[in-house]
Amino acid sequence: MKTKMGLISPAMSPSLVSRPRGVLFLVCLISLVTIWSCRLPKLCLYESTYTSPLPSHQQPKPTNVDLSHPDSPFVSWPLQRVCHEQTSWKPGLVFICDNNSGGIGNIRNYILTCLRYGIEAGATGLVLPRIRTRSEKNLADLMLDYQPFTYFFDEEHFRTNLQKACPQITVYDNDESIPNVQLPVKVEKVRPHDLGKRGGCDKRDLNKHVGVFDKAFAGYLDRTEQEFGWLQLSEMNPRPVRFPWGVQFEWPTWKDGPEFTATFGGLLRFREDILALGFRARGYMREFAKKNGSAGRYVGLHLRTESDALSRWPDFGNQTEAYLTRAEATGIKAAYLATGNKTEAAKLVDEADRRSGMGVVTKHDLLAQYSKEDLLMLEALTWDQQALIDFVVLTESDYFLGISPSSFSMNVALKRHLKTEGLYTRPWKIGGDGDGRSWLTGRFEQYWDDWLYMYESMWP
Repeated sequence: MKTKMGLISPAMSPSLVSRPRGVLFLVCLISLVTIWSCRLPKLCLYESTYTSPLPSHQQPKPTNVDLSHPDSPFVSWPLQRVCHEQTSWKPGLVFICDNNSGGIGNIRNYILTCLRYGIEAGATGLVLPRIRTRSEKNLADLMLDYQPFTYFFDEEHFRTNLQKACPQITVYDNDESIPNVQLPVKVEKVRPHDLGKRGGCDKRDLNKHVGVFDKAFAGYLDRTEQEFGWLQLSEMNPRPVRFPWGVQFEWPTWKDGPEFTATFGGLLRFREDILALGFRARGYMREFAKKNGSAGRYVGLHLRTESDALSRWPDFGNQTEAYLTRAEATGIKAAYLATGNKTEAAKLVDEADRRSGMGVVTKHDLLAQYSKEDLLMLEALTWDQQALIDFVVLTESDYFLGISPSSFSMNVALKRHLKTEGLYTRPWKIGGDGDGRSWLTGRFEQYWDDWLYMYESMWP
């Protein structure tokens, strides 16, 4: 037999005859796979300039960012994703998130919860939140005059990052700057819990129905237009909305995924001068700890026994015993004490020294030792602004001990908890031994019977 390749020996195996054809088929198959792989995202072997068609909020994200610091970078893509998923933006709907009061834990959570409701409702406007102050002589007097957003927070950081992640929302300086609004401004007061019968649920309960809040709120808008003969909502006919006081612990923070829970609170960064003073105080605390034989390590304590503390909370004796027992177990010989009760602060300092020789210091005593200039800066701040310095130093401590249900203590612990698993941090375990970085004392049996759902609704 003859072929183009020449003569084939009669002894040659038939399998050897077919092998060149098999090799040719294999080469063709590899070529086809290579060609088609270059047409698929991220599989091309040779293309180096490929750009993913996915929106930025859907592209793979790094997971190793440490979100537990007061100045951690704001990770925008989880918020961008939530805003991208909202498909019913309502031009002219403006949320006003200033019906807040109390300390940083309450005010911070009110603003964030109100904003999250606003996104769910499709609001295209937000009036820059104001901060309500309270009396320094009577801490239970919460409803004094307003201060601007910068009383606590970094306005540029907030505006820039909200605009980047959620460009559908415009931030207005005040209610009178809302385009086409009628003066004097009439603001509607709406409570989310009132937009349904809810089967007789306690109004303090967590809002388990936020998944249909957008439809319920849209129904409210349509119903009130018909009932009162109002013009249809639009840019030319805006409707400013304000929630009543107390709407701050009801949005289930896990609804949008752990990455949203871990990052949303980063919108509200403390203003730069307060952060800087707080970090200097942290540095002084490290020096204080070295002098006390702790190699720069210190425990953070939050003693909550001020005049507005509730009677059902653990008292001074219970807090002190719990804190010092836990602190002594760490082997750390220095502690930073945050409290507004100077008398009981002195008692705790003496008790810690008597029991174990632990050196305990408050922010005023610390700055008095290390920087008179910084002490003057601290004393120029109000009582609630000074608490932000405590927040920074406690958040940066090597171990933290606080009290539940103080929103301040809980906020510090949850912020520190973000170091455990970063963007995918799981919820804090209520009433347990903490996460190895923080521990909270409290009467947790009351949480089951009758308590605000703060752990499930607080943004770290």
